[in-house]
Amino acid sequence: MFNEKRAHKNGWDKSKLVSRYVTEGAKSAPHRAYYYAMGMTEEEIHQPLVGVATCWNEAAPCNIALGRQAQAVKIGVKAAKGTPREFTTITVTDGIAMGHEGMRSSLASREVIADSVELTMRGHCYDALVGLAGCDKSLPGMMMVMIRLNVPSVFMYGGTILPGKFKGKDVDIVNVFEAVGQNAVGNMSDKDLHELECVACPSAGACGGQFTANTMACVSEAIGLALPHSAGAPAPYESRDEYAKASGEAVMNLIRNGGPYPRDIVTRKSLENAAAIVAATGGSTNAALHLPAMAHEAGIKFDLFDVAAIFKKTPYIANLRPGGQYVAKDLFDIGGVGVVIKELLDNGFMHGDCITVTGKTLAENYKDVKFPENQDVVFRCSNPIYATGGVVGLKGNLAPEGAIVKIAGLEELVFEGPARVFDGEQACFEAVQNRDYKEGDVIVLRYEGPKGGPGMKEMLSTTAALYGQGMGGKVALITDGRFSGGTRGFCIGHVGPEAAVGGPIGLIRDGDIIRIDADKGTLDVNLSDADFAERKKSFVSRKTNYNSGALQKYAALVGPARDGAVTHSGAGAETHVFVDL
Repeated sequence: MFNEKRAHKNGWDKSKLVSRYVTEGAKSAPHRAYYYAMGMTEEEIHQPLVGVATCWNEAAPCNIALGRQAQAVKIGVKAAKGTPREFTTITVTDGIAMGHEGMRSSLASREVIADSVELTMRGHCYDALVGLAGCDKSLPGMMMVMIRLNVPSVFMYGGTILPGKFKGKDVDIVNVFEAVGQNAVGNMSDKDLHELECVACPSAGACGGQFTANTMACVSEAIGLALPHSAGAPAPYESRDEYAKASGEAVMNLIRNGGPYPRDIVTRKSLENAAAIVAATGGSTNAALHLPAMAHEAGIKFDLFDVAAIFKKTPYIANLRPGGQYVAKDLFDIGGVGVVIKELLDNGFMHGDCITVTGKTLAENYKDVKFPENQDVVFRCSNPIYATGGVVGLKGNLAPEGAIVKIAGLEELVFEGPARVFDGEQACFEAVQNRDYKEGDVIVLRYEGPKGGPGMKEMLSTTAALYGQGMGGKVALITDGRFSGGTRGFCIGHVGPEAAVGGPIGLIRDGDIIRIDADKGTLDVNLSDADFAERKKSFVSRKTNYNSGALQKYAALVGPARDGAVTHSGAGAETHVFVDL
């Protein structure tokens, strides 16, 4: 499995390491001069150079603890005779970007994170990477670049936030978004809304439910790119620093032993493991974008339908918000994501033989985990919350390239009603706030796909307002955009092809009857092929206001949601990998 030609069992052979281009020989004297200028010793210059990349910023609590954890990673790297080189990249935090034009930057930031880390690693010839991320798109972005570069890599999650308390109950950020809807219909006073916003987020860390950040944190362990049990502890806990130090030591072991490298770890089977943990925990529908994008970096075809196939056969066993009762800290308190992984392994829902960053298999990593009794955070596979996963893929004449819905928390899995069509989220949100819709409607929110938005906005403000108005199960919402991991209710996202490229969702009109069957996995409208063909004759795609800059470039490059909304050709077109330079 490991590459003996890359191993360094008896000290460092720089001829095997990329950093030789900037540290070895007379030609590197100018480069070494820069290192001396920063106070590095000769020994440090000739050791492996390890990039320690974080998404630290002051935008939101998700990322604020990453700088502290990076220092602990560096201690681990130094203890193992490596030389850490810290750098940061961007994060767009969805909780701040939500509900306005800033959300268009969110998904595009995943590509910028991956690209900027790649360019930093390439430009400075770093030999290995420890990546720390705290908010939604930064987790897949950091894992994507590890797979792309295929250098020795360890991922570490920055940790979840602690739950807030409001009127004696645990609350999180989604409660605040939903309170906006309650306030709009007079069910919550301005005073209570203000009190809630002041107490909902009491610490550093990412949103507390099984939203996108905690979903992808679970993926990091299940796919094998993170140390076992590293995803669980809340951000303020000092134990996170111990995992950070251990991650620094672990990446040095990967160099020393010649692997396993990310593409040894990320295989078809480990991607199936990742999809299984999403299904079992009722995780974010955004995983159906991020897992295909990660697979793309390894040259593996694993699209929305492949993800949905795993969802369909995996039991939903973790009672986590937004569909369930508990937050990530509660899962940590009963043993962490390892409890879910071990239960799935023991019942044949995950591949135990997949190799991980420890050099051991997934089954070996979690063999000592005991299932905790007398708790209702995680259920046995023999007694699941649902027999099939908390997220379901859909396909039909309204979504030939697929769509996705989170069924966790839904009582009814079939919905049929007349279309109420909106072009863009703002028009839809205003209608919802004004109660300009009817019970039984299927709200169609289009031109929010990867190209048409551009940027594939999340719709938490709109869906949370509906839920706050008590309409979560009384209307359905479908979109070519996407939903926050915190969304609940009958909400279908990632409808493809998107409206901007002439997909069926762009041809729907008010009153068309739409049927959603999450049990059968179908999404259809009562139109024939001839009806679609006739409407297509007069179809003109909606223009956007983004005709220059990063979002124009993103729209020009981005592919369909089914394949992960990626912007480059992936490993399938490679002639070499960075680690083999």
